[in-house]
Amino acid sequence: MPRLFSGIELPDSIREDIGEFNQPLPGTRWIDMDDLHLTLRFVGDVDNRTASEFADSLAGIEVSSFPMRLVGLGTFGGRDPRIIWAGVEAGEELERLARGNERAARAAGLDPPARPFKPHVTLARLKHTQPELLARFLQKYGGFRSESFYVTHFTLFSSKPHTGGGPYIVEETFPLIGGGYEEEAGRLDPEPTY
Repeated sequence: MPRLFSGIELPDSIREDIGEFNQPLPGTRWIDMDDLHLTLRFVGDVDNRTASEFADSLAGIEVSSFPMRLVGLGTFGGRDPRIIWAGVEAGEELERLARGNERAARAAGLDPPARPFKPHVTLARLKHTQPELLARFLQKYGGFRSESFYVTHFTLFSSKPHTGGGPYIVEETFPLIGGGYEEEAGRLDPEPTY
């Protein structure tokens, strides 16, 4: 059974910028730079039929390519933060892409997500991180703004069954309209493993 999610890969230059945050912070497990992404729709462990239906529906999404940038850092988890994230600045096309991914998930028979879509890139997972050290980190880096980059495609990823986490495998890549992606690189779909 594959464990799947769809998302947006980050350019190498943005990953390198984010890599500057990766410093010793007790209780923090930084996400490997190669695995940084924006999740559009988490699917989880599904059978091969559901995986194929989801991928087929993703292929029908028609959204134009769009500019995006990472803006600001924050945490999820309230008084006991569990995640450090980078916020996302993008236009309506990102929302349309997320809605298209949700429609694809519903068409494949998946339940609605537990939480509404909130675009972000998870940078680190936290466990018992000292609040004062975390506050100092956020004060230093919280105003982060990446360069703007064009999102020209989105990706169906798989991860280790039942556990999640990287390394992630690219199962299929879907070009967006007007990104020049197909013309420049061709369709980069490897043979799906599901």
